[in-house]
Amino acid sequence: MLRFPQAKINLGLNVLARRPDGYHDIESVLVPIPLTDVLEAVLAPELGVNGLEYTRSGLPIPGPVETDLCFKAVRRLQGDQDLPGLRLHLHKVVPMGAGLGGGSSDGASTLELVNTLCGLHLNEQQLADHALALGSDCPFFLQDQVCIARGRGERLIPVDIDLNGLWLILANPGVHVGTAEVYRNTEPTERDWRIESVLRREFQFEWEKTLPNTMEPYVLRTYSEVNALKRELQRAGAFYTAMSGSGSSVFGLFTEEPVMPAFTATTRAWKLPL
Repeated sequence: MLRFPQAKINLGLNVLARRPDGYHDIESVLVPIPLTDVLEAVLAPELGVNGLEYTRSGLPIPGPVETDLCFKAVRRLQGDQDLPGLRLHLHKVVPMGAGLGGGSSDGASTLELVNTLCGLHLNEQQLADHALALGSDCPFFLQDQVCIARGRGERLIPVDIDLNGLWLILANPGVHVGTAEVYRNTEPTERDWRIESVLRREFQFEWEKTLPNTMEPYVLRTYSEVNALKRELQRAGAFYTAMSGSGSSVFGLFTEEPVMPAFTATTRAWKLPL
């Protein structure tokens, strides 16, 4: 059984406040994009009850498999009940440390895949609870729609955004930016945004000011490659440019099909809606 875990971009990211539990309160608009990993699971009774064989290919993933969210997702489900043996394989396409949520998406997709394959009949709330235990943005990847995210990122409100006819260019400089590092160096704004009101189509040309990513100042100062990509997108005519999540990917929105700039980076382009 196959799944194709999607990446995401952030339209704006406001780091509101540091929380006593060590997390941060944020607000952002999360948009799924058609950049995916490939995840496959098959039943393997010969591995025995709760047996798991997990392999990976594609982009190299640092660390032992036991720290991988796909592996952790299976172990969480096995903690609730005995499962048949499983073979799980992830082919990694979405770059890591890129602000695209690839690892979180993989973990959430593993929960869905095993739930279906093993007939666990977990409902949406149960899956969301498991996803949140894996990571703050994991529940979003169970939604398959644009959402406003608040709290740690787990308070999700589906929202309709009219992006019809726009073009999206996503660029990644091949630099890994650590999420914890960026949070440590981002000063909370302590100010709520009225995101719902600024998302309307007639306000899209104001998004550069009304939907900034408050993590950008640190990353753009520290990682010159990210800064250079954002400038290139602006020069190419994007009316809105932003870093996705904690970086290092940046993207631009265009009203017309853009000429792909000569980035020294991995770039992809799509016409919206996705």
